[in-house]
Amino acid sequence: MPLKADLDAIDWKILRELQQDGRMTNVELSGRVGISAPPCLRRVRRLEETGIIRGYRALLNAPALGLDVVAFCLIGLHHQADAELKTFAERTRGWPIVRDAWMVSGESDFLLHCVASDLGAFQTFVIEELASAPNVDTVRTALTIRRVKDEGLVAFSA
Repeated sequence: MPLKADLDAIDWKILRELQQDGRMTNVELSGRVGISAPPCLRRVRRLEETGIIRGYRALLNAPALGLDVVAFCLIGLHHQADAELKTFAERTRGWPIVRDAWMVSGESDFLLHCVASDLGAFQTFVIEELASAPNVDTVRTALTIRRVKDEGLVAFSA
């Protein structure tokens, strides 16, 4: 698959390191990737400006915050015209319980990653918000048992 960005080996090292620890200092990062701090900072800024690095965020421990239910919902719409797909996608932005949403191909139209305080809160969302939303035809849910892998979005070879 051709790359959509012009990245060299140092850029890839920077991305790998920052994906693992986005809080490290530029000095530490430069040492890990084998270049001095000023060019390392210029590279990071270029990666940010071009949108390859979209941002930085803290990874929170949901159960420690009382958010014990993680579930996925597969949503089928009655109509899949572009306007209806965009309308549903926009609606997901207003549901705090939905943490990640994807338009998908196949039997369903959307896949929603949901996090809730408890099963009752999740059920209320599914029944009162999701299933009753305009144009929603089917809702299939899957409650998670436990997370077995939690990696960054991009896989890097060793």
